[in-house]
Amino acid sequence: MASGATSDAWPSSPYSSSAPDGEVLRSLHRLARDLSAAEAPAPFLRAVFAAVARRARLLAAVFDDLLLCGAAAGPLLLLPRSASLCLRELLLVLQRFKALVADCAARSRTRLLLQSDEVAARARELQHDLATLLDLLPVADLGLADDVSDLLALASRQCRRAVAAPELELKAGVLALIQEVEREIVPGRERLEGVLEDVGINDPASCSDEIETLEREIGDRVAERWTSSMIALVGLLRYAKCVLFSAATPRPVDSNKVDLDDGDGDDGAEPPSPPLDFRCPISLELMADPVVASSGQTYDRDSITRWFGSGKSTCPKTGQVLPNLELVPNKALKNLISRWCRENGIPMESSESGKSEPAPVVVGANKAAQKAARMTASFLVKKLSASFSPEATKRVVQEIRQLAKSGSDNRAFIGEAGAAGLLVPLLRSEDSALQLNAVTALLNLSILEANKKRIMHAEGAVDALCHVMCSGATWRAKENAAATVLSLAAVHAYRRRLGRNPRVVDSVVQLARTGPASTKKDALAALLCLSAERENVPRIVEAGAAEAALSAIGDAEAAAAVLASLAKRGGAEAIVALDGAVARLVAEMRRGTEWSRECAAAALVLLCRRAGAAAASQVMAVPGVEWAIWELLGTGTERARRKAASLGRACRRWAAAANAEQGTECPTSGDASGLTVAS
Repeated sequence: MASGATSDAWPSSPYSSSAPDGEVLRSLHRLARDLSAAEAPAPFLRAVFAAVARRARLLAAVFDDLLLCGAAAGPLLLLPRSASLCLRELLLVLQRFKALVADCAARSRTRLLLQSDEVAARARELQHDLATLLDLLPVADLGLADDVSDLLALASRQCRRAVAAPELELKAGVLALIQEVEREIVPGRERLEGVLEDVGINDPASCSDEIETLEREIGDRVAERWTSSMIALVGLLRYAKCVLFSAATPRPVDSNKVDLDDGDGDDGAEPPSPPLDFRCPISLELMADPVVASSGQTYDRDSITRWFGSGKSTCPKTGQVLPNLELVPNKALKNLISRWCRENGIPMESSESGKSEPAPVVVGANKAAQKAARMTASFLVKKLSASFSPEATKRVVQEIRQLAKSGSDNRAFIGEAGAAGLLVPLLRSEDSALQLNAVTALLNLSILEANKKRIMHAEGAVDALCHVMCSGATWRAKENAAATVLSLAAVHAYRRRLGRNPRVVDSVVQLARTGPASTKKDALAALLCLSAERENVPRIVEAGAAEAALSAIGDAEAAAAVLASLAKRGGAEAIVALDGAVARLVAEMRRGTEWSRECAAAALVLLCRRAGAAAASQVMAVPGVEWAIWELLGTGTERARRKAASLGRACRRWAAAANAEQGTECPTSGDASGLTVAS
């Protein structure tokens, strides 16, 4: 309320014609008591919040006396109109005070520090409004005792005093620290410790919470003016956490794929795993900008753009040659991902540029964030290379894993520092937590192209991954080892090298055959990638990949795709020889997901082309195959409709050839000769 406000404005208050005076007094009393007990969310705002609490304690005593005086009137308490309106306006101001307190409590401490002068200005404005209303309150009409009237006068005088200024020196010091990091000046341990203590971060848990809250605020774009500084502070806090708290016991974690998907959520220490459809098939990360390629498959724009930029014109998931390289935004999926991120408190990266320019003081703060990340990576890798206790090794590896999940720059810095060669021996550790953290860290690192080379060239890396897939302490570790093989096999040369290794193939096939659902998905995805190289297929088929994929049909979407890939590159006869393989593919063509129906149809077409009558006769012997083809023609994707048409033509040709040879109608589940299919 402005200082020039008059009673003419009061009737517009939402309380002017609603709650009775007694209820208004009780609300005022409750609010004043709540504010009197409010604690500063950070040490540097202690003076500001202490001033608010002192004023609130005085008002609580006044409202307490008013309630006692009005108790005799009971529920029909009726105050003079001018007093009633003034008290209702006071209620609004106190509610705004409480909202300010709640808002500050919800912010990260470092963001509060950056905005501390704004918080103080808001508190000054509210105190001025409160002083104006206290001066306007008709004390004589309320029949207050002299000592209570004195309390009101004291509260008014205190409200007119200047609010204690926040510690602007601390803010300036933090911004100066960011600029020093940008110039590659490594901050000393004592200085970091002093800054964090002044901000109110005194242990690894509070440091982790601060990082998570700050990242969420960056994703929510709550303070765009300070976004660059906030990004720099995340990097600085990660470095400080490693330097100051690396001896502390880490939070217990589990893993599921890349650490954006980390954790089972049991202890609240890690974000929940995103649904499979929310992850980019190329990077395995949560998609920030999902787009649909001409094959109908969805990818993150950055990943598929880099795929096309490397000279490829095929769909990474299906392997088909794309008619064009156009990308269509998948807005519906992006909205679903955004909502899931909001519900689970996970910051979502955005590809859209901000509308407002950063403040001049923080122009280079993103560079500072990169320098801080490089310092953190170097510190952790040096510590890992030193000889110290197994517990210390576990803590450092977990920190490397956490850092590697948070962006390509961090992965590059960790890889450049030499982490891959140090992590590989830890895959053979008998400590299940250490093994899991090590293999997950390698998985996170392998997303970056340059790190794939570092891992493949690390001594014993492939054998160590095979060891985890075969003898890992947990299914999570085995699963992430298979996902690492998938990531490494994205490079053509490494796909050949991995496919030539019988142990790699056998390990992946075994996981596809015996693993739980999530492990099977990663193992089948790895088989799909390895089978894209023709020379790998005989070895993969010999290892039993066709049987493993067939047994997973209906449970794993990629199973039909694996069979199609094997059939395309020399494995058709082996698939046809499997009991019930064709029938399972026909069933998947009717009841599977959109992609698996498409892949099942493609596999059947390839079997008919490569295995001839042996496959075609089995297809036509399946009851309802004609209806499955018709359904796919009507409801499938564009590629699925083409494959269904090809399958129908193959069946007609086989039926016609069989009739011509035998002079009789070939046994089918329907009139195959009458099946007409549009091309």
